[in-house]
Amino acid sequence: MVLDTPLERVFDYLWTGEETPQVGQFALLTFGRREMVGLIVAMKQNSDIPRDKLKSVLTVRQQLSPVSSEWIALCSFAADYYQRPLGEVALPAIPKNCRTSKTTALDKALKKLSLSLEVKGEPSESPQLNAAQQNAVQHIVDAKGYAPSLLYGVTGSGKTEVYLQAAAQVLARDASAQILILVPEINLTPQLQGHFQARFPELTVAVLHSGMAEGERTLHWLAAHTGKARLILGTRLAILASLPALKLIIIDEEHDPSYKQQEGLRYSARDLAIWRARQLNIPVVLGSATPSLETWQHTISGRYVKLSLPDRAVAAAVLPKMRLIDIAKDRPQEGLTASLISALKQRLDKGEQSLLYLNRRGYAPVIACDACGWMSNCTRCSAFLVLHKQEHKLRCHHCSFELRIPKSCPTCGNSDIQPLGRGTQRIEENLQKFFPDAKIRRIDADSTRLKGSAQAAFETVHRGEVDILIGTQMVAKGHDFKNLTLVGVINPDNALFSQDYRAGERLFAQLMQVSGRAGRAAQKEGGSVSEVLVQTRYPQHPLYHALKTHDYPRFAKECLAERQQAGLPPFIFQALLRAEAKELQIAIAFLRQAAELNVPEGIIMHDPIPMSLMKMANSERAQLLIESHSRPALQAFLKEWLLQLRTLKPRITWSLEVDPVDI
Repeated sequence: MVLDTPLERVFDYLWTGEETPQVGQFALLTFGRREMVGLIVAMKQNSDIPRDKLKSVLTVRQQLSPVSSEWIALCSFAADYYQRPLGEVALPAIPKNCRTSKTTALDKALKKLSLSLEVKGEPSESPQLNAAQQNAVQHIVDAKGYAPSLLYGVTGSGKTEVYLQAAAQVLARDASAQILILVPEINLTPQLQGHFQARFPELTVAVLHSGMAEGERTLHWLAAHTGKARLILGTRLAILASLPALKLIIIDEEHDPSYKQQEGLRYSARDLAIWRARQLNIPVVLGSATPSLETWQHTISGRYVKLSLPDRAVAAAVLPKMRLIDIAKDRPQEGLTASLISALKQRLDKGEQSLLYLNRRGYAPVIACDACGWMSNCTRCSAFLVLHKQEHKLRCHHCSFELRIPKSCPTCGNSDIQPLGRGTQRIEENLQKFFPDAKIRRIDADSTRLKGSAQAAFETVHRGEVDILIGTQMVAKGHDFKNLTLVGVINPDNALFSQDYRAGERLFAQLMQVSGRAGRAAQKEGGSVSEVLVQTRYPQHPLYHALKTHDYPRFAKECLAERQQAGLPPFIFQALLRAEAKELQIAIAFLRQAAELNVPEGIIMHDPIPMSLMKMANSERAQLLIESHSRPALQAFLKEWLLQLRTLKPRITWSLEVDPVDI
């Protein structure tokens, strides 16, 4: 039996009932003074624990069919690779209603499941594919066994239609087949769900993501687990869904860092999807206009097949023209250059939509006092409190600490304290001054907090009720705005000088994705040529030149050469040990002690250093980077090392992350 505890062990329990339980069933039992639900992973006649000391299983969840041995093997692999107990992987992957001591909610969901989640109606017509799309669909459908492929297509090249038509053939070939489609963010699920439900109205589409109410998630998980749902759409947690008849996995926007869980079990859904496809001997498709460098390298080495979509799916639609605006010459007024203001006015005059992209929410990143130099620092983190003017608050985006906006400087009493920098709220305010009659809409994490608000906001854009859309990375990918002909990018330069070696790769992907929102439909007679205007202080930077020519292969080639020369992923394998304590020196001391444990040849142990965000929520944090040129050697070392670390029993919080994406 495995339980959701941090203990690295399997627990023996006694069964005294008549009908023997099955491996994969869930059982109610007592653990200490609590009642818990555990997962049966093995049955045996004898135990190392005396029979009179064994606790008995209280009951087995007979109404819930067992999870498959393949699903248990998937969880076992994730636990082994990411160095976590099996119970901490398997049990949280199951909806809470299936693993609570009471079965009322589970019984209710099972009863509701006997009704239908299906959407009835006539299926939408499949559009004619171009030659590249046809070739991609045929390759996916004809694949035998495990066959990873990268669907590499420019933005607007019709990757979704490839998914739909490949899915149609797989489902037609196998009457019970299930297909898993992963997306990186919750707000991308409604649009994709709509496409699949419209094309397959006779089938049940299950949706799984963390934003769902528990009852709703239970119902959809059960639909997937029982095989009733043949199309399963979800974010990263969906990779751990129980899918007894899985025949194809699709990972849309595979490059997105959101596929990596950043707390608890720090797994990569993309990497687990690859492993699951290999385990089940089925095809897996990774789709992106800006693939991760790891995936691109796999196509170069021949491990993955590259399926290219070089043209936009709409024959008359062309990629937007990219223009770099040197802000040293065209100085911004209230954050917007004259060139961008003129382009916005042109679109307004022609009834076309524009998008302004700024990956910084709030009104301003900080407020400051010119008299004494005070700045709105968070008292709990080594970060600034962001000004949210409309809510009259200063808020930390790391620990959520909030304060009312002070009327004067807390240090010297100066009443003239000013916002520095610009966030989406401030750009929205300034746009309303420039264009008082325009219909302006801001979409970011602050404006879409309520359930369903993001979907409702995007629908207003699709209906043409918005002239100018302002947004963060929420608007950068996956959305098909038919009347949008202009994208303006504000203040992207910070990422060029980040200490994170992945910052350039992420910036290129973000800008390529957001630029792809423009010009997705055929140009109307008398309409504007689609454009992307990037306001930058460094127009000669190589990243912007690769972006200007939409040349991802060139950018990837240069980045991979730099990574190989510097000894960085994907040419080396990494793990990161993090520690946090009330004082930084305590965390550093623990990491130094960890680094001095037995380290074999082939393992590179770096010096402990403070994290870039050193203080968060009143804890001071440090990290220790471990590297190896051999993945198996690193894994073998981590297993032994963790056993030694646990014997230290430090009075701090520490965690280990395999394949870290933020260092």
